[in-house]
Amino acid sequence: MRLTTKELLYGALLTGLALLIPLAFQGWLQVTIPPFSATLASHLPTMLAMTISPWTAALVGAGSSLGFLLTLGPVVALRAAVHILFGVAGAWLYARDQTLWKALLLTLPIHALGETLVVLPFGFSFQQALLVIGLGTALHHLADGAITSAVFQALSKAGVRLDLSGKGTVNHL
Repeated sequence: MRLTTKELLYGALLTGLALLIPLAFQGWLQVTIPPFSATLASHLPTMLAMTISPWTAALVGAGSSLGFLLTLGPVVALRAAVHILFGVAGAWLYARDQTLWKALLLTLPIHALGETLVVLPFGFSFQQALLVIGLGTALHHLADGAITSAVFQALSKAGVRLDLSGKGTVNHL
């Protein structure tokens, strides 16, 4: 499967946003409860990319990971790399006629468990990782899902269709 020109264009724009969020808003949109940190709306580009294609979601997830590597280091970058996994899974679900919200809810465990597992080699106990990183990620995923839904709905009402499947309507949230 190849990326279409539109998918690549949307992916590049969303990747730019995925890079901009940690680079430009470092400390500004961040919530830190050590060892957990979250940047509000950092999942928005990946979650929007889910409505385009799996390849686009993977591209945007990789861009997000790079942005966090440059600002917050390798542990947070590896956590952000999980965006690739849940983004691809969500795009696959969305393409199979799931609503955006259902795809977001079904990818929540992938996201939370993925971030829990990637911090284990860095000295976190499983309990600490699961309770702090996993639970924090799940809550962050839900918050960013609500933001994404609002943005997707606003774009749909404005006539901007990110998804290329024709499902980009307010009723398909």
